[in-house]
Amino acid sequence: MIVSRRQFTLGALGAGALASLPSMARAASTSAAYDYTARATFDEFDRVFHQSGAAGQPGDTNEAGGLAWGQSYVLMGFVRMYEAYGDPHYLDRLVTNLDLILANRDSVRGVTDHRGRSLPGWRAKAPYTVGLVTLKDAAGQDLVEIRTARTYADNAVATVRAGTSADRFTLEVRNNRTNLVATFPDVSLDPAAPDYVVTRVLDAYPTPTLVTARELRTAPAAGAMPVLGETPFVSQPVLFTVHTGMITYPMAAFARLVLRSRKLRSRRTYLNKAQQYLQAARDAAAIHDEEWRQTDDGLGYFVWNKGTQLAYDGTEQPLNQGLALGQTYAELAAATGDPFYADRARRMARSFLNEVTADADDAYVWSYWPKNGKLYNGYAKTDGVSEYTPSSVPVRSVEDLSHAAIDVEFAAAVHRHGLFFQDVDMARFARTYSRNLVAPPGPDGIATAYLRVDGTGSTTTPGQYLQAPRWMPVAPWDPTVFTHSLSIYDGRAVQPTQGSQVGCVAYLNWFARRRKRS
Repeated sequence: MIVSRRQFTLGALGAGALASLPSMARAASTSAAYDYTARATFDEFDRVFHQSGAAGQPGDTNEAGGLAWGQSYVLMGFVRMYEAYGDPHYLDRLVTNLDLILANRDSVRGVTDHRGRSLPGWRAKAPYTVGLVTLKDAAGQDLVEIRTARTYADNAVATVRAGTSADRFTLEVRNNRTNLVATFPDVSLDPAAPDYVVTRVLDAYPTPTLVTARELRTAPAAGAMPVLGETPFVSQPVLFTVHTGMITYPMAAFARLVLRSRKLRSRRTYLNKAQQYLQAARDAAAIHDEEWRQTDDGLGYFVWNKGTQLAYDGTEQPLNQGLALGQTYAELAAATGDPFYADRARRMARSFLNEVTADADDAYVWSYWPKNGKLYNGYAKTDGVSEYTPSSVPVRSVEDLSHAAIDVEFAAAVHRHGLFFQDVDMARFARTYSRNLVAPPGPDGIATAYLRVDGTGSTTTPGQYLQAPRWMPVAPWDPTVFTHSLSIYDGRAVQPTQGSQVGCVAYLNWFARRRKRS
């Protein structure tokens, strides 16, 4: 497999043969419906996506992740299109959408997070967070809280049935989306009983629906019984570092573009918007200061504090989730010169550099979870790490193409602003794509990519290979990133059904224009 991958990478595609074809010839040879390097194509994608009503519109909330995983790519697409063509039309498009997004902050909508705080950010619920159910007695008194940490918790139901005696009941937690179920027969609400529900649930963990339980009574005693019947779980609202980073990165980039350009600063509307977005990005980023950790040797990263109502509370956040906000730090540092943000970005970059390893092809490879973290190494119930995930086996999955695109975007941002990473690092990130992610064409003859940054995994997952153009920030160190990702889009005649596809077309334009100018 390695030989075929390298032959494919270093052959005609790696040599730029595809990119050397005129755009019409390329379209004819691949049956592409669009020239994905043309400004008109991006403009059409922008129009069609925003008229479609698909998830990720700027007027959406982020409760299902639509702003973070849909609109954020469109916003960054406007930034890259402005950088490519210098037309303020794309800044105007950015302003229009950002204003709608700011109007949907929790503090503006009057909604709260899981701790009852209404903050200047964007909360999320299902499918990401823990679902809760409170079992009550016939008088309405709260007895115990039942939690499920499996994704799509809002599709789960807790069912209480009669047990084999008057002081026992059976608890079932079923997720109707996945059909996963956990059953706890003949449990009790007596803390002194061997079948006390809180203890039985913890002893059984991990169950298929990842159930935990918490006592709610201040003076629990024998004899209490929950009302029989079904109760749906409610996913809890949490503000995610990664969501905040994805949404605020384009805001901070707009501020940087305006504040570092005399021409743009002279336009009062742009200057006012830059100052507004700068403050909004700062306010949103500050929400996560309580999750920040740093060391005396210059490292910095994010954790989920224990008790945060999501799976893996009490552990270090995945690399991409922290680095998403690191992107914002890098842009805030460039826009303001504030050493606070420069220090945060450098600390995160040092931590990321500690995570990557150069493989035999001198390409960087890294894991989804930080190597020194609790998830990567596993932990036991007796360690007291997590409220909602009491134990975990070691999780050592290699980072995937799509999430890794956030990581390399961060690396490119800190490099571009002179904060960290050298050209040798950027070349290794580029080789991660050209040596590891590029796969031989599939049975249909169309270019595709491997799932993981070490060159393993499926090549048939659209949610991965269609994100390939998001690696464009490292294409200046290896144009194969451009030629190969363009061939993926050409071969599949990609349509603008997702915000990320709009952003990907912007990146193809960005690099094509950059190469024409060089």
